Amino acid sequence: MRKQGRKLRLQEQPFAVLAVLLERPGDIVSREELCARLWPADTFVEFDHSLNTAVNKLREALGDSASSPRFIETVARRGYRFLAAVRWEKDVTHAAGAAAEPAPPELPKPHRSAIRGLFGLIQIMYLVFYIEALIHWQGIERVSWTAAHRVVFVCIVLISASIGIPVRLYLISAGAFDYSRLGEKFHRIFPGLFALDELWAIAPFLIVDRIGLGSALGATAALLYVPFAERTLVRMAYSSADYFKSAESRSGL
Repeated sequence: MRKQGRKLRLQEQPFAVLAVLLERPGDIVSREELCARLWPADTFVEFDHSLNTAVNKLREALGDSASSPRFIETVARRGYRFLAAVRWEKDVTHAAGAAAEPAPPELPKPHRSAIRGLFGLIQIMYLVFYIEALIHWQGIERVSWTAAHRVVFVCIVLISASIGIPVRLYLISAGAFDYSRLGEKFHRIFPGLFALDELWAIAPFLIVDRIGLGSALGATAALLYVPFAERTLVRMAYSSADYFKSAESRSGL
């Protein structure tokens, strides 16, 4: 990339931000979409800070500023927009001599209602965990491996379940009513939700005397992955450009 004949050096993430913005010049690209394009679904980083850093480095390379933008405009609570006119230069000689290659077939996309339904089922699963723990909390005292710290385990289970119930009810209702900002809200609470889910991943060991060690290990391994599956489902349902365009048209923005 060059500016006034001078070659600009850009790191990978700022360059990726620029590439995404140049795909849709003049259109708003949401922060959620940029995060989804820059980092794989199984990446665990501080997305807000990393994205802000990438945008700032890109502005620095372009000689731009957030207060008086010439290239990259920040749209409050929505995302970024590339302001300058974009002209694509094509290699005419190569295009004329090369045979047109057929476009690869598009892969089928899962329906958003199916994604939201699966996300809701995960929330219901955790809700059942919490309610069951609150109803039968006295049974925790009978678990053999918690004998040394029974009071501590009981307190952890009761407090985390009491916190988790309203969170799950919010996520269930937000997904059921297709709240357009669910992706943004989920992204903000994900660190705390991740800690809560990883804590409850050991829940099968509370009934290890009944299900056996092998089953408890298998269930725990599956539950350790669930937070990443939740984040992937939210990104699939609420981070696509088509969804944000339709949401903007519905809200009249």
